[in-house]
Amino acid sequence: MTDLAIYDMDKTVTRRPTYTPFLLHCAVRRAPWRLALLPLVAASLLGYALKLVDRARLKEINHRLLIGPGVSERALQPIVRSFAEKTLATNLRPGAVKAIARDKAEGRMVVMATASYRFYAAAIGELLGFDHVIGTGTVAGIDDIIHPRIDGYNCYGAAKLTMIEQWLQGAGLARAHVRFYSDHNSDAFAFEWSDEAVAVNPDAELRRIAEVRGYTVEDWG
Repeated sequence: MTDLAIYDMDKTVTRRPTYTPFLLHCAVRRAPWRLALLPLVAASLLGYALKLVDRARLKEINHRLLIGPGVSERALQPIVRSFAEKTLATNLRPGAVKAIARDKAEGRMVVMATASYRFYAAAIGELLGFDHVIGTGTVAGIDDIIHPRIDGYNCYGAAKLTMIEQWLQGAGLARAHVRFYSDHNSDAFAFEWSDEAVAVNPDAELRRIAEVRGYTVEDWG
């Protein structure tokens, strides 16, 4: 039986979202001409707002526009690393660092579960000392070419809990006590599944739900 501490990443561990900044970071360093495609990125965001495309498809479109139709994982590694280092330097909640240290001191396995792409979230998780990172996968082709297509689930909402449970089963782990942290009620399924739900810097909606459901509320700065 394993005690777990499971963290959402964007706006929980980090102050701000990381997905679009990561795409821009890639574009600037790999192919600055792709910044000329930002009007198409804006159009895709409008399509999402109008419910013409779902969240997963939006990710695929913007990945293709700003990273490209196929990039080798090896070519992306230094860019991923530099983005992870930048994230730790400029975009961390101080309370997250303290919580991770506390959970490790308690002997918990510390896991990140994020809707962001795993191939860059894993680099952030590694620098922060996470034991494992669960995130949205991308299809990899011949010679480790990363394609702008999601492999399996977009790790968001109910799918995040499904992916956590699949990881536990695949790793042969039985949960003992689970502490789950997130800033947003899109993680309602994982909040309710956990033994100890912690709402981190919640918005008004999640704060209200936390009061009703008895979640702990923490301000991580």
